[in-house]
Amino acid sequence: MTRDVQKGVEAILKAAPVVPVMVIDEVADAVPLSRALVKGGLPVLEITLRTATALDSIRAIIAEVEGAIVGAGTVLDAQQLAACEKIGCAFAVSPGSSPRLLDAAEDSTMPLLPGGVTASECMALLERGYRFQKFFPAEPAGGVAYLSSLASPLPQIKFCPTGGITPQSAPDYLKLPNVLTLGGSWMAPKKLVAAKDWPGIEALARAAAKLA
Repeated sequence: MTRDVQKGVEAILKAAPVVPVMVIDEVADAVPLSRALVKGGLPVLEITLRTATALDSIRAIIAEVEGAIVGAGTVLDAQQLAACEKIGCAFAVSPGSSPRLLDAAEDSTMPLLPGGVTASECMALLERGYRFQKFFPAEPAGGVAYLSSLASPLPQIKFCPTGGITPQSAPDYLKLPNVLTLGGSWMAPKKLVAAKDWPGIEALARAAAKLA
């Protein structure tokens, strides 16, 4: 492979210790929520494509939130990948990988962070040029102990673990030599979003940003 399929991903992952993973139900919440997170020190945002409002939310954040590095999560196929690239996402994240998705990513200028859990999955992704991978679902898959065990045989791979991580467990992940950042949703809980408590979310983001 001659082209770096993940050009720019390392800098994105190193921008903050935590990437907020956001499920946005109301487009009206997208901009104030993202502004609170960025102001709190978490500029890299992953908006999942799990809702009908996701793409419109991403468009609004890209257009209106200064300093945000906006990515799309739960990207499952070539069509979703193309749609995210078209609206200007800085990166895309998938929970796993498939041959068709990886083929599409090779033709995309937008880098993909694919998911790998088993040694075989991680090695297969590495063969295709993916040195940076998502580890999902982190806690159910074995957590810190499991991820730590991959560091010695696969030192070339750096991970962004996501799934079930809490403010209490986050520091243990961030201490691992094969972790660059992690994904979490605790700094934007549904209760605070529903209450439009943007200062409260900013405070949670500020605390998460200090985990480094």
